[in-house]
Amino acid sequence: MAKYFDVHPDNPQPRTIAQVADSVRSGALIAYPTDSCYALGCRLGSRDGIDRIRAIRRLDDRHHFTLVCQDFAQLGQFVRIDNDVFRAIKASTPGSYTFILPATREVPRMLQHPKKKTVGVRIPDHVVTQALLRELGEPLLSSTLLLPDEEEPMTQGWEIKDRLDHVLDAVVDSGECGTEPTTVIDFSGGEAEIVREGAGDISRFE
Repeated sequence: MAKYFDVHPDNPQPRTIAQVADSVRSGALIAYPTDSCYALGCRLGSRDGIDRIRAIRRLDDRHHFTLVCQDFAQLGQFVRIDNDVFRAIKASTPGSYTFILPATREVPRMLQHPKKKTVGVRIPDHVVTQALLRELGEPLLSSTLLLPDEEEPMTQGWEIKDRLDHVLDAVVDSGECGTEPTTVIDFSGGEAEIVREGAGDISRFE
């Protein structure tokens, strides 16, 4: 049965955030809100968490997982960015974008695209997510909470708790979340390639 954490959307309770972070450090798989929609998250090196996310979403090994980072300094530890790409990403973060970039050695091989050796990264513009990342001190390994055969993610924490109680360890609820996943931009080839149009404005990358 998943623990249910009710978090204030504007002033997250430090004690509650600390409890969620402790759960993640202990290997928990959580559902949590972001500036685009709810996501599934676990600790960076959690093989069990990856397997559970794949099972819930029925993903194959070509799926790009995302490292949700607190800030640009943290993001830079996990991906290689040249100067032009740096400026483009810096101007768009924090925000509802996921960027696919070449992974550094800090990224476990199991998280990298098997052929391209890339990984997705993003910096969310969400008070609760930022508080959790600050407390955790490392990125969250994440994937959009979009269930198989459904067109839109769930938007309510209580609904996620009700439907996924048996496969999650915790649900973080800070009120209604958006329904649109991030915009995904692939910079692994040096130029911006729009992989998915989502919540982030694509005009700056066209």
